[in-house]
Amino acid sequence: MIPAKGFWRENIETILVCVMFVLFARTFVFQQSKIPTGSMEDTLLVGDYILVNRFQYANTLFDWERKLLPIREVQRGDVVVFKYPRQVEVDYIKRVIGLPGDVVEVQGQTVLVNGTPLAESYTVFKGGMPGHYGPVRVPSGHYFMMGDNRDRSADSRIWGWVPEANLQGRAIIIWWSYEEDRDDYKRTHFLERVRSIASKALNIFTRTRWRRTFNLIH
Repeated sequence: MIPAKGFWRENIETILVCVMFVLFARTFVFQQSKIPTGSMEDTLLVGDYILVNRFQYANTLFDWERKLLPIREVQRGDVVVFKYPRQVEVDYIKRVIGLPGDVVEVQGQTVLVNGTPLAESYTVFKGGMPGHYGPVRVPSGHYFMMGDNRDRSADSRIWGWVPEANLQGRAIIIWWSYEEDRDDYKRTHFLERVRSIASKALNIFTRTRWRRTFNLIH
């Protein structure tokens, strides 16, 4: 016969298990990020809050791990969060265009990888960036990233490759989308952040982009 647990003990144990699970998921599986700029429009908009799968690109020791676990290599076209190579405490989000060893070239609005034009339905062009880049070969252990908003994105065309060690994970879903001021990310002082949070709370129903919420990221 199993002795009955006290009410408080049982509930405290349940809460502790939940907290441990959330901390584990937050540390090793998922990361929450907010989109601060328009460099990934129209795939991701300013004010999109996304979940990032940190586990998908995990290192493995054995082949069977990749067969049994949802782990895979980085693929061209993945939308990835990574540490900015020039300032690693800052996270960037871009799309993987070039894999290690690929030759990347930009001709006007066309991106060629290994001489073949990419079929890209997600890009937008608003003018401003040079129309030609490359060709360049992506070094081993590095990736070439570009924003979907091609003429409004500071990406690998400007600051170079992203080391594999800088990859944080793949963006998988927009869990909330809020129509916010494009300069919101510049408000870093405490009182400015408090006002920003208060504004979101007051306008959550009128400024939430309901059609974008819970959309998968492709």
